[in-house]
Parts: sequence; structure tokens; C-alpha cells
Amino acid sequence: MSRIGKKPVAVPDGVDVTINDGVVTVKGTNGELTLAHHPSVTVEFDADARQIKVENPGELRENRKFHGLTRSLINNMVQGVTKYFERKLDIVGVGYQATIDGTKLCLQVGFANTVELPIPPNVVCELPSNIQIALKSADKQAVGQFAAEIRRVRPPEPYKGKGIRYQNEQVRRKAGKALASG
Repeated sequence: MSRIGKKPVAVPDGVDVTINDGVVTVKGTNGELTLAHHPSVTVEFDADARQIKVENPGELRENRKFHGLTRSLINNMVQGVTKYFERKLDIVGVGYQATIDGTKLCLQVGFANTVELPIPPNVVCELPSNIQIALKSADKQAVGQFAAEIRRVRPPEPYKGKGIRYQNEQVRRKAGKALASG
């Protein structure tokens, strides 16, 4: 049995949880998130104890694999509606920059044309400077997916380190031809 799945999810004050026909809805100060969980897992909300319990009805392998996953997804929903998930990216390179044009993130990262990415509706995109991107959302998956799409435009290259990287990401650097032959 999953060790993660056995732990109940604590629901803080100010968060409303409703469970109807296999759909868990969590409402908080940062919005509302829903999850349609797998039918082999049962989810119960104890309003008195303010916690959500995820139960695994059987020990079949098919059922066990969704137990811990469902609990983790519900825990992320509860955390997201109380405090935003954040992801920050840095742009490294001469002349590389980012701008926001309405609902599009425009990246100038060494291509002939500007790369435009539509900002998802549930993600807040901010630019503290033109070489830094800050993403916030209550949905952890949406923040991570959009950050990965931005990074995929120009991943950091190993020789000069130019490109888009996550903040505090360690880029493995290689020695160039001039240094390697010496």
C-alpha cells in the first residue's frame, strides 16, 4: 500500500472542498480547481477533522498505482488555492529578452523572428526585468508545463551557456575546441 496515499490531506480554514460523482472541487482565495479521480479510488472529506482521506478499495496492482497519485494531486490542489505555485526562468545571452504583448509572451532569443507563446488563462506571467520571467498559478501542472514550453524555445547550450534556463539551474559546461586540444 502507498505510504503517501495513507496520509490524510489537511484542509486549512478558508478552503471549501466538495466531492460529487468522482470529481473533487477545491475552492480557496486563489481560485477553484477540479480533479476527476480514477474510479478505483475513493475520496472522502471529513468536515469535522478538516481532512481529505484517499482510500484504496483493493490490493490489485491496477488500483494501487492510482492511490498515492490521487492523494498527491489533491494535496497540490489544496496548496495551490492557498498559496500560488511559482516558477522563475532566466534568459542568458547578448540581446536575448522577453516582453509581454497582451496575452502573448514574446521571446527574442537569437532567431530571425520573435517567438510568441500564448499565456495560458490560469497562469500569471510577470517580467521583473526583460531577462527574467516569473510564472504563478494555483495549478502546479499548468505552471510547470508553461515553464517547460518557454525553456524548450531555446534550451541552454553547453559551450557558452546561452539560452533560457530555470532559476538556479546548473548548466553543465563543456570546454571548447581551443581548450580541449591544449
